[in-house]
Amino acid sequence: MKKTQHKIINADASNMDAIPDESVNLIVTSPPYPMIEMWDGVFSEQSERVKTALGNKDAQGMFAGMHAVLDKVWDECDRVLANNGFACINIGDATRTIDGKFQLFSNHSRIINYFASKGYSVLPDIIWRKKSNSPTKFMGSGMLPAGAYVTYEHEYILIFRKGNKRRFSNSERRLRQESAYFWEERNVWFSDLWELIGVAQEIKKKSVRERSAAYPLELAYRLINMYSIKGDMVLDPFLGTGTTTLASIAAERNSIGIELDPSLLEVSRERILKGKDELNNRINKRIDDHLGFIASLSGEKLARCYDANFHSFKVKTRQEKNMIIRSVRDIHRFAKGHYLCEYSDIE
Repeated sequence: MKKTQHKIINADASNMDAIPDESVNLIVTSPPYPMIEMWDGVFSEQSERVKTALGNKDAQGMFAGMHAVLDKVWDECDRVLANNGFACINIGDATRTIDGKFQLFSNHSRIINYFASKGYSVLPDIIWRKKSNSPTKFMGSGMLPAGAYVTYEHEYILIFRKGNKRRFSNSERRLRQESAYFWEERNVWFSDLWELIGVAQEIKKKSVRERSAAYPLELAYRLINMYSIKGDMVLDPFLGTGTTTLASIAAERNSIGIELDPSLLEVSRERILKGKDELNNRINKRIDDHLGFIASLSGEKLARCYDANFHSFKVKTRQEKNMIIRSVRDIHRFAKGHYLCEYSDIE
């Protein structure tokens, strides 16, 4: 029976000694966003430089100090990421008025500069558009020029590769074929604009809910399927409520999550143990969407499709023939912070 293992650790991600060098294949994460006011306390607790800059209303000192805190985590990510591995980072820029001056703080470009300085290949990024229809969303002087500001309705998914293209061993080639995605998924996933609905937080405790800032399962699920193969190790150094772990389970990857806040860690534990139905719904939707796509093809196009070797449906390309999609059979905790997931074949 196919199995994966998942570990969540209560720790500061600037020190991930529990993870060996170059043992991670993919990083999928979303850190606290510098210059977003809700995260000021998190950064000040970790940096006197940030605390001083906040007290002095020194905008550039705040920005530099907050990113210096994140740099320590990125240093550790660089250590644990295998050569040829990928780092996918969801980050939003910030707008803020400090000492009477309103301006943009470009978090995404600062992180790009960090990884470029480490020799990573900076790959094309993805815009995650989170549209808001609120009539009060505009900032500034209403209908009068020239004091209004463009409304930000997007975040970035930055993608970096460490080293050169990955070379697969014989056993990895088989897993790579099993991990194939559908032709029609490729066309959506590898576009540069994702319009995904944000997550409605169901956390009961308000103080915890405000700190979670989780991205949707769909975002992590796509990235894990795009940039890793089954059996790979996925890391989230800012685990939050456990979304990356859940997506790793659905995609049949192993995972490690690091989270500093014990209250968020408790939420992630509960979500993992109760996640079976949510994950199987997403897995089933993947197959249902594909069956709908195949059914929409004309007779001529359908005749050019291939029979999948392990499933009773057709696929568009030869590369999809050996893909295997399994459902989640069971998720259970076998030690503190350790979870085992078992899978069932889908007829």
